[in-house]
Amino acid sequence: MAKRVTVFFYGLFMDPEGLMTKGLRPADFRRAYLERFALRLSNRATLVAYHNGRVYGTIATLTRAGLDRLYSEPSVVAYRPEPVLARLADGTAELALCFNLPTIPDDRTTDPGYVADLRAIARKVGLPELYVASIGKDE
Repeated sequence: MAKRVTVFFYGLFMDPEGLMTKGLRPADFRRAYLERFALRLSNRATLVAYHNGRVYGTIATLTRAGLDRLYSEPSVVAYRPEPVLARLADGTAELALCFNLPTIPDDRTTDPGYVADLRAIARKVGLPELYVASIGKDE
């Protein structure tokens, strides 16, 4: 059996059904959040360090081969894994990988369709409504 890796998702990959349509078998999906980060949107989502920030998403486990396949897609190939401490609703925390852009894009022009899709997925997975409403808003 292939070893599974815990991953924190904050963009469109938060949707387990979306991952399954890509032929992946995610397991152990749970809502989680990262402290000291903020969500930045351009063509895709990325995270930036922010002292008062909180970014909500999900954690799930995938095989290393599945992760490699997922992040070899052209739209996300530039993302790199970094370790994070994902906080769960029950007060516990879990180490996870989080794929993030190594360089933050200067262009903050965001496709309204992408924002709508991201909000829909965030609602679908049960993220806090105040957070969902903030997606795509300038700070």
